[in-house]
Amino acid sequence: MRWLHAGESVIPFGPVGVGKTHIAQALGHLAVRQGAHVRFAKTSRILAELAGGHADRTWEKRIRELVRPDVLILDDFAMRQLTAAHADDLYELVSERQGRSLIITSNRAPSDWYPLFPNPVVAESLLDRLINTSHQVIMNGPSYRPNKRPKNPTDKPAKPPVK
Repeated sequence: MRWLHAGESVIPFGPVGVGKTHIAQALGHLAVRQGAHVRFAKTSRILAELAGGHADRTWEKRIRELVRPDVLILDDFAMRQLTAAHADDLYELVSERQGRSLIITSNRAPSDWYPLFPNPVVAESLLDRLINTSHQVIMNGPSYRPNKRPKNPTDKPAKPPVK
């Protein structure tokens, strides 16, 4: 748990269904066992929460709540193009959390995040802070989800896709 004590981040990334969220949650549970305060949320929910803070003038309070945990887990980061407001909020969040751990799951490699930001200066500043203080974990393999599909006794076993 050296990453936690050093305030470093962990970025598991790879295709859908390889277990990125599972790994993030497991790391979160380990951090809790070490006495850390951990918060888990989908990135889209965090961005919506911060947008709501702009609307009702509680943004400062909301950002403080997101800075407080020892570990903040942002699931499904970089799923889509960011608005300028979302990019600015992410920049503020990452900047304010300097020295505190983040776990960020993504279907995209961190190097593929840059084009999702409307302002390249914000992208460079945020991603430089994030990527250079993180352990990047490349995850590969088939999706586990087909194995979770309910079994029907009349179903024939699915054949793997031809490559």
